[in-house]
Amino acid sequence: MRLSAAIWRDLGGVSEQRRTFEYNHGRTPEDSLKIVLVHNTYQQRGGEDAVFEQERRMLERGGHQVIPYCRTNWDADSYTGLRRLSLAKGTIWSSDSKREFSALLQREKPDLAHVHNTFVMISPSIYSACFEANVPVVQTLHNYRLLCSSGTFFRDGEVCEECVESSLWRGVQHACYHDSHAATAIVALMLTTHRLRGTWNREISSYIALSEFARNKFVQGGLPKDRIFVKPNFVSPDPGARTGDGEYALFVGRLSPEKGVNTILEAWKRLPASIPLLIIGGGPEHENLEAQAHRSGLKNVRFKGQLAREETLAAINNARLTVISSEWYETFCMSIAESFACSTPVICSRMGVMQELVADGRTGLHFTPADPADLAQKVEWAWSHPDEVRTMGKEARKEYEAKYTAEINYPLLIQIYNQAMQGRQKSL
Repeated sequence: MRLSAAIWRDLGGVSEQRRTFEYNHGRTPEDSLKIVLVHNTYQQRGGEDAVFEQERRMLERGGHQVIPYCRTNWDADSYTGLRRLSLAKGTIWSSDSKREFSALLQREKPDLAHVHNTFVMISPSIYSACFEANVPVVQTLHNYRLLCSSGTFFRDGEVCEECVESSLWRGVQHACYHDSHAATAIVALMLTTHRLRGTWNREISSYIALSEFARNKFVQGGLPKDRIFVKPNFVSPDPGARTGDGEYALFVGRLSPEKGVNTILEAWKRLPASIPLLIIGGGPEHENLEAQAHRSGLKNVRFKGQLAREETLAAINNARLTVISSEWYETFCMSIAESFACSTPVICSRMGVMQELVADGRTGLHFTPADPADLAQKVEWAWSHPDEVRTMGKEARKEYEAKYTAEINYPLLIQIYNQAMQGRQKSL
């Protein structure tokens, strides 16, 4: 169940003023928690990694003891021969991870474990270690991996939910993970194994969904409704509201098919050359998209590649508007929250969580997904109506201050932790 901000503030009889003080100055020793923070990084850094680091800093600033347990998928490159075959088995159940994690739990005796990602090097075996040690687990649902082998509900250029509507083996037929039938079969077997042994329902105390839309998808997929709480990501430190009207339109994100950047380029072919576009990010489609822009003669489009977070926020702060063209079901969209923090309005696809985050006509505009003509019309209107866009930017900043600051996010996370710990005590 999602609780309103007012109810969150009242839970436990702790005032918002006290929670803010605790966040800014550190909690008292008796309130301090010991938290194991778990994350398996991908080979290409993304939003999950940034969120993991932000929450780690937020918890440490709140006076909690954070013990990181991290692995990286770069480790898989060193596996050869028979050891490479063992990696497949370890994706489903890593005895090494469980043994190592059990020893950590015995040594540190944490209050809880907060897991961001276990795929692929850590594996779900650590949930069993926590269950045996009576350590509650909070799991953030950054993507749809528990329901879909690719983790995106996206295939062949469009939304696909066959793995939920039929079975996970449909993904194997389509080779949804890395275009490989064998690799997808391993992921599907991992998911099937842990569904059958009850890992997701028995060994995870609470789930964090990043939006109402994502929560509904996970409920439809069979996760326990009463243990999925909505807590969005946040932007910290505050980059500050922009002072001017912005100099260009901006896309920030991974350059991959589901992000729909080709639709943006097609839209820009319809727009005056006086409207510049900056594209920040890297990914498998980078070269193809640059080639597409070159063939179309889009001299007003610049690709900046992957930038440091500070540089990215500076670019958002200098943008007149941000364009989000995703054609998949985002669980959240950090570039929307970052744009709101910079008082930069957002033009986004009219689908999924983007409709939930961006209020059409107030904090930005919606366009029909994969429709470059509609997107071009919305961009041209925004560019020619600076007063209205300026007002949208102010409303976007208000939305950030109300929902996406660390000070707002901190009590939400602590309450979810408390729910998980109380739930585990009741089950003992």
